[in-house]
Amino acid sequence: MRVVIVGAGPAGLYLSYLIKRRAPDTDIRVVEQNPVGATFGFGVVLSDRALEFLNEDDPETHAAIAPHMESWQDITLVHGGERIALDGIGFAAVGRLKLLQLLQARTRSVGVNLAFERAVTSLDEFDDADLVVGADGVNSLVRRTHEREFGATVRQLSNHFAWFGTAKPFDTLTQTFRRSESGHFTAHHYRYAPDMSTFIVEVNETTFRGAGFERMPQIEAKALCERVFASDLEGHALISNNSVWRRFPLVHNARWSHGNRVLLGDALHTAHFSIGSGTRLAMEDAIALDKALAEYPRDIPAALAAYEATRRPILEKLVAGANASADWYTNFEAHMQLAPIDLAMSYVMRSGRIGLDRLRQLSPRFVERYERERAAPG
Repeated sequence: MRVVIVGAGPAGLYLSYLIKRRAPDTDIRVVEQNPVGATFGFGVVLSDRALEFLNEDDPETHAAIAPHMESWQDITLVHGGERIALDGIGFAAVGRLKLLQLLQARTRSVGVNLAFERAVTSLDEFDDADLVVGADGVNSLVRRTHEREFGATVRQLSNHFAWFGTAKPFDTLTQTFRRSESGHFTAHHYRYAPDMSTFIVEVNETTFRGAGFERMPQIEAKALCERVFASDLEGHALISNNSVWRRFPLVHNARWSHGNRVLLGDALHTAHFSIGSGTRLAMEDAIALDKALAEYPRDIPAALAAYEATRRPILEKLVAGANASADWYTNFEAHMQLAPIDLAMSYVMRSGRIGLDRLRQLSPRFVERYERERAAPG
């Protein structure tokens, strides 16, 4: 079988590794338009459950990635001069470039051909392939080529965000809310290496326009964000890596395949960065597609139908939670009117996927503090 995978992000790399490991005779080509060391952003987050799924399905890849990850067991929320710990909600993070390097090494170990700086302008050049996989991200050429057939839609959220890094290592994944003369700001920040952290700054449309970010040079925008979060950065600077202001795109496809073309990862769906599941979902897509191809090794249409039928119900639940979280952030300025403990409860409940009883099991110390403060006079 001849397989072409467009895109060498986590989804494309991991799928190529899984297929080649299972079926060594498969002819796999991975084509990527960017240079081998190019990447957007700094670190990526994986939940504890994400690490569990990887360890269960592929202990060797888990063993290769795990030593490079930073982990913690709590989330910290900062608002109104208070720090509130949400205990028992574990996450881990790894540098995005490091993760790509590790996955590239895994693919090369099984003999996959990786072609970087290979821009694709038309899928016609892959007419000889038995399967063409669109793992080419939010701006997927594969999806755009068959936009009508996939039933593809892309909707931009109203908030703006800029993805920075910093040399200050934070103890936990932290969500910080700050008011300033320039407006309302929130930051998602966490360490992904012993001496580096991701620091995503998010603002709503009112603050974006009021602060003048739409016409502000990048260096000035970075300096303004450093002033707003000065007490959190503690003298450390923000670091840019193509850290321009963006709006998050919600990608949805009514159908996942067309003929011998199929989508996965961000080309198929996006999950707002506030839930830290984008990389996990991409790699789980790869696992599901590989299993379907193994079940129907000589029937591509049947394999792609099985992939969608099996994966879609699981994915839609996770994406629904991510969309609910994104909606919560769209109104974060209003949530900042709450007392810190009430904001923390609203935050932890934002995806609609957890109830108070379950939260009591996961975060007993936080729930105890919440109920104690709610019961206190005044």
